[in-house]
Order: sequence, then C-alpha cells, then structure tokens
Amino acid sequence: MQASPPQNPASTTHAFTAHDAYLFREGTHSRLYQKLGCHLRADGPGADLAVWAPNAAAVSVIGDWNGWNPDADPLRPRGDDSGVWEGAVAGIAHGQAYKFRIVTPGGQVLEKADPFALCSELAPATASRAWALDYTWGDDDWMATRGARNALDAPLSIYEVHLGSWRREGGEFMGYRALAHALADYVVELGFTHVELMPITEHPFYGSWGYQTTGYFAPTARYGTPQDFMYFVDHLHQRGIGVLLDWVPSHFPADAHGLDRFDGTHLYEHADPRQGYHPEWNSSIFNYGRHEVRSFLVSSGMFWLDQYHLDGLRVDAVASMLYLDYARKPGEWIPNRHGGRENLEAIEFLRHLNLALYRDHPDTVSIAEESTAWPMVSRPIEMNGLGFGMKWNMGWMHDSLSYMKEDPINRRYHHHKLTFSMVYAFNENFVLPLSHDEVVYGKGSLINKMPGDDWQQFANLRTLFGLMWAHPGKKLLFMGCEFAQRREWTHEGQLEWDSAGWDRHAGVQRLVQALNGVYRDHPALHAVDFSAEGFEWLEADDAAQSVIAFLRKPRHGSADAPVMVVCNMTPIPRENYIVGAPEAGYWREVLNSDAREFGGAGWGNLGGVDSTPVRSRHHSQSLCLTLPPLSALYLTPSRPPAHDADDHA
Repeated sequence: MQASPPQNPASTTHAFTAHDAYLFREGTHSRLYQKLGCHLRADGPGADLAVWAPNAAAVSVIGDWNGWNPDADPLRPRGDDSGVWEGAVAGIAHGQAYKFRIVTPGGQVLEKADPFALCSELAPATASRAWALDYTWGDDDWMATRGARNALDAPLSIYEVHLGSWRREGGEFMGYRALAHALADYVVELGFTHVELMPITEHPFYGSWGYQTTGYFAPTARYGTPQDFMYFVDHLHQRGIGVLLDWVPSHFPADAHGLDRFDGTHLYEHADPRQGYHPEWNSSIFNYGRHEVRSFLVSSGMFWLDQYHLDGLRVDAVASMLYLDYARKPGEWIPNRHGGRENLEAIEFLRHLNLALYRDHPDTVSIAEESTAWPMVSRPIEMNGLGFGMKWNMGWMHDSLSYMKEDPINRRYHHHKLTFSMVYAFNENFVLPLSHDEVVYGKGSLINKMPGDDWQQFANLRTLFGLMWAHPGKKLLFMGCEFAQRREWTHEGQLEWDSAGWDRHAGVQRLVQALNGVYRDHPALHAVDFSAEGFEWLEADDAAQSVIAFLRKPRHGSADAPVMVVCNMTPIPRENYIVGAPEAGYWREVLNSDAREFGGAGWGNLGGVDSTPVRSRHHSQSLCLTLPPLSALYLTPSRPPAHDADDHA
C-alpha cells in the first residue's frame, strides 16, 4: 500500500481533557477515536499519541522514524485516574508504521498495535500506520435523503458481500476502488437497495472472514487505504446504494499484537475464562462491565458512521453477548448478580450503543444478528427493549430451509413450517436472511439444498425466493445465491461467475432482478412489514396440496394496490384453484416464478384473470387460477392489458 501525504488535514483538537477522562470512566464517551490513538499534526511532521494502559509501568512509541528505539519517544501518564498515557512525537509522518511498547509492572515487554489505529500494515505484518482521514465526499444527495431509504417502511433488499471472494482480478484481490465500480454496476443492475459487507475491520487471519477483529477503527489494508474505502462507500452512495457494515463487538482474537492482555492485565476482556473466553471461537470476550471498554466499543460503532458515512451496522453474534451460558456447559459460566444467565452488562452496553447511534445518526439503522427468542430486541429502550432497528429472523430461515429440503411428496406433513413464522412475524422488526452462514462448513449451496432433479431444484429455489420477497420483513441474500451457484462458498478464490451465464442460473438471476423490481415498485410488499395490518392469510391450511396464499396490504388509507401471493410447493400444476379476492375486477399477474425467462416451463394465467362473484373464505369475490408447478405467483388488481399478454406476464 502506497502512503500518500494527507491533504486538507482536519483541525480538530485531539487533547484528552479532564472532561474526556470523566466520560471515559463513566462509559459514555462515544468518540474516543478523536482523543486516543495517533493524531497527525496539521502544521507538519509529528503527531500527538495517547493510549489507555492503566497498569503499565512504562509506555513508549516505536516505529519507522526512530528505528524502533524503545527509548526515543516515551509517553507519560496523565496524572489522573484515567489510565491514559500521552505524548508528542516529533518525527512520525503520514504512512509510517508504529506500535506501543508497553512494560508491565513485572518487567514483561509487550509490543501492541494501536487499538485506535486508523490504518494498519498489510497482513501478516501487524503494526499500525500513522494516517489522516482527509477525503472530499461527493455523496451529499445521498446523505440528505438516506433517512427515507433506510426507514422501516422502505424497501430494503440487501446483498451480502465478502469483498475478498466476490470477484478477483488474475486471482488477486480487487482493491476498494475497483470493487466500488464493479459491485455498484452489478447491484444496480439486479436492483438491490443496499450491500452489507462482511467485516472489513482489520483482521490478521483472512480465513476468519473478518470476524476475528484486531483493528476496530481501520478498514483492512488487503484492499487499499482508508481513503480507498471512503471512495468505495462514496461511489456506492452516488449510485443510490446503501452500505451496511457487519461489526463484531462480541469477541476478539488473542493475537499478541492485539487487545488481549493489552497492558499485561486483562484490560479489555474478563480475567475469569468462564466470562472472558469464548469456547466456540477460541477468542476473548469483552468485559462489558468495564466502563472504559463500553466507551471503546461505542466509539468504534460511531466511528464508522461518522467518518465513513456508513448507513448502519449489523451487530454480529448478539445472542452470545446476551447469555452468560452461551456455548457453555453447567459449571462453565458465572451467573449474574440475580442468579440468572442474562448478561446484564452486555444488555446495558447494547442499549447505550443503540441510544448513541440513533441519537447522532437517526437516518441509519442498527440490525441485530440474534438467534434466540430474546424479547424486544428491536423495540425502543424506553419500552425495555434493546433499541435495535431490526433483527435477523433466524426462525423463518431455519423453518423455510428445512421445509424446502423435504421431498415435495412429504411437504404436506411439514406444512406448519411454511405458516408458523406468521405467528411471531410482528413481534420484532425482522430481516429475512439467507446469509453466508447457510452456505458454508458443509451445509452446501442453496441450490444443492433443494430436492429433486435439476429442473426441480431450480424451480424450488425460484419458489423459495418468490416466497421470501413476498413474506413480511426486509430481505438479505448472500452473494452467489442470486445465480444459484452450485459450489459451497469459500473465501479462497471468487464466485463461480462462469455459471451465472448458463441458462437456468441466468434465469434465477433474472428472477432476483424482477423480484427486486416488483418489491420496490409495490409499496404493499414493503411499507407495512412490521404490523399485522399489512398481511392477510387467504389460504393457510391447504396442506394436502401444499399451497399457501396470502395478501400483502398497503398502509390503511393508501391508494396503493394490494398484492396477492400464491405458492404451489409441489411439482404438480393446479388448475382451477380458487382463492378469495378482496376486490372485484381484473387481477394482473405481475410476477410468475415459472416464467420461461426465469428458466421455468411457462405455465400461468395468460397475464391475469378476472374475479368472479364466488365467495371464498370471507371474501365475496374469488380468482380461479392456474398454479404452475413449484411456483410463486404475484397478482395485483389492475386494468386489463390492451394487448394479449404472454403466459408469464
């Protein structure tokens, strides 16, 4: 990575004041990155450095400019009880590598990367780099209007991406700037509204996919500089695409240069392994009861929204934070002060995090990856919720994939898995995720989870997508699933782009593009995602034929049309299938997953059907439909077309 000198350096004062110390110790400082770390001076070479190491006997800065001499640039303690060491370093310049050399009271010497580093060396090197975050943004239009794009009533269709394996050039990583153009072109073409980046916070082990973070304020150097990543976000914004970051405040790796035992003591993590060691991920767990640690983490979350214009955070592994006994056997965990298994300090941290994010960035969104039935994750703090904007619906994902794996002949016995999600659909503000977690570690690709021969597998996957885009909740799809990649995802190499051009794979890709368009253009499919007002069952009990039908309804009083959704989950076409209709007249078939352009057989309703005055359920009108095999149909009341429609209108 080439180090270029900063331009238009910021003039913000970086002195750590008594007030900063007070907020830091209180756990309410939300912008520590402005005070701790390395801050280059605007008037020439040199920087002010500060680090939290309350138990250190001595601290100095070593780096390129002083030959890594431990005696050249000592820091001094502030003289208060903040535990902060600080000092001015005259020789350090933009791009130079540095570390903090910490001597413990026992005489052990540690060389640590800066916890607040804005840039890191390219792995496997582990030093921090002095950097200024100067950049001229061009996304004013996006920033002025993004509140409506990120709102709960907006169409959110999220494309989850691992930047290192989405696409490569000559087998090598693409940089942030090249990725910005290639990814924006692709996402715009397919109609996704947002991308969600698997963690790009600096991580030493590429195979961790970013979930073993050491640099909570630095984008990984694998793809370029901080300014390159700013360009990435800026360009996507200018193309009308939101950018969400997968962020990991749940645990961190024990690499020697990282946060673990930072000043020779358990500073960021719990000392007791029953609280401070994560058995599933062989990593350290943050001590959320320590006020300074809460300030560190909240400042990290805020940093990405402040400095990189990100549109929100997807907070990883929230369940592991909430439960003291997560992934532990009896005797391997310590109950809370009430004798329970709830992590009271983590709850307080998450509420404080969301309070700070929505206070200062109300036009963004925080999303919890929480895999249990913990109540009120996406409800306001004043209602005793955790304060997230949305939560991943893991129950819907598990039930849907379990159902789809069944041979269609057996699906009548598992019909409840299609309908059960509506029992709790409005308990939270849900995102429906088909994420990277479902296509790794031997789970196989989405297309290979589908039963039957090649034709049935593709038809099943198209039906799953049709159901997903119609079901209440925002959408998230992992890269490669949109064209039915056969191979299970691996972080080495790139997606199987060659297969995207093959007929049936290309058909799935065109379906995802069409689904995104219909979803975006019909407010009934997105405006009332989180209230029962927006949903009505038309047929929930036809287990014998494995058919469901429901209505997505617009906001009460709106002039927008409802959308009827009918899914046939067997390879048997159903003719003359009666479904109740809330409106008389012509119902246009706006999407048919069995259309030939999507790789289907072309069964359908010749573009639409007229209702008949035949009562079905509680509706006085009904539609007599042809249900293609393994299909999802969307219909909406409309005037009949002026010309003959083909069978997949």
